[in-house]
Amino acid sequence: MKEKNLLQILRDSRYTVVLSGAGLMAESGYPLLRDGAESYDIEAKYGYSFEEIFNSGFYSARKELFFRFYKEVVLKAAEMPPGEGFCALKTLQDHGLVDSIVTRRIAGLEDRAGCRNVINLKGTIFDNTCPVCGRQYPVEYIRESKGVPLCEKCMVAIRPNVCLFGEMIDNGRMTRAAQEVEKADVLLVLGASLTSPLCSQMLQYYTGSNLILVKGITGTEQYSDQRADIVIEGRCDEFLRSLAAGCE
Repeated sequence: MKEKNLLQILRDSRYTVVLSGAGLMAESGYPLLRDGAESYDIEAKYGYSFEEIFNSGFYSARKELFFRFYKEVVLKAAEMPPGEGFCALKTLQDHGLVDSIVTRRIAGLEDRAGCRNVINLKGTIFDNTCPVCGRQYPVEYIRESKGVPLCEKCMVAIRPNVCLFGEMIDNGRMTRAAQEVEKADVLLVLGASLTSPLCSQMLQYYTGSNLILVKGITGTEQYSDQRADIVIEGRCDEFLRSLAAGCE
């Protein structure tokens, strides 16, 4: 389908919600720590898989190694800027073509690109709190601390407010995301399969008429693709740039 036709679908939409997946993130150069080639390097270096280390039980029992991994691997995301796809997504939102964005990624890329009404289901690395006094700490404090980052007042370990493996996603965030998807007549899925955790959680609330799947660089043909009304092969960032150019 031509981009101008898709652009018209967005213009005609009363409410458009984007589900932002790992594919769009990968196109910006971010490593896929759980599923990509980097997962082998992590296990070789730290002796545990990403899922084992980035786990609530591991955080509680082995904070030194958890924070070593967190600073050396996870926080590197904070040093990389959002890619062109996220910037194009902001352009679409600036032109009133995207109303809200839902993601499970924790690098805060949509927020840092200037997007609004972003629901980060699993939180972001930029939100860190003392579990005792509630004091907030910037990501720079976590990165620059020696060993386990401690609250300056309470001297207890600061908690990154991201959903670790073994934890439930915050119910308030889930409810808000479900309400957004319920309102949508257009749902634009970027770089996530329709069987991914993000889509599995959200599609049950969607009753609109245009489910658009843009597969991205990580996408492969799947049986679930047939659930989409429109399937776009190819990169998400190129697709978004083309739509954004049509807005000018």
